[in-house]
Amino acid sequence: MNRVTYKGLTFKPFLEEQKIDGRVREIAAEISREYEGKVPLLLCVLNGAFPFASDIFRNLSIDAEITFIRLQSYCGTSSTGCVKEIAGLSEDITGRDVIVIEDIIDTGRTMVKLLDDLKAKNPASLKVATLLHKPEVCTAPITPDYVGFNIPPAFIIGYGLDIDGLARNLRDIWVVDEDTK
Repeated sequence: MNRVTYKGLTFKPFLEEQKIDGRVREIAAEISREYEGKVPLLLCVLNGAFPFASDIFRNLSIDAEITFIRLQSYCGTSSTGCVKEIAGLSEDITGRDVIVIEDIIDTGRTMVKLLDDLKAKNPASLKVATLLHKPEVCTAPITPDYVGFNIPPAFIIGYGLDIDGLARNLRDIWVVDEDTK
């Protein structure tokens, strides 16, 4: 079985590219149905959500716009517990239908902080699409509107998810191989 190693950790396959692609297409179709006749603004949370947001955006059958915000709450393999805004939202979202595109929601603290900030800007509607959700460790009051996959509380990389900036370009998602720790 294939393995990859980053920063001294060995990872094994978790979700293959074809499975991710299929789920992304389903989410894009659902968004297209729900927002028919509207032009939603997709708000991609950089850097990790970039591949997911790009694939969602390209698979929509409706007109949409996309913009970006950059937050940071991780260092290495663990959350810092502090959300830092690195690059902020420059668009006016007043009266807009906004869909936040996130790579992963684990504790949920980052998303709750972002949603609180966005609600203060008076969007017409605000929804969340996340590729991955860790419901077992999500302690914040957040229920994503679109979820690619619910996953266990393990550290993963690939398809935008990184370890200190590395492995984002892997097409599959990989999980730490606990047997090699």
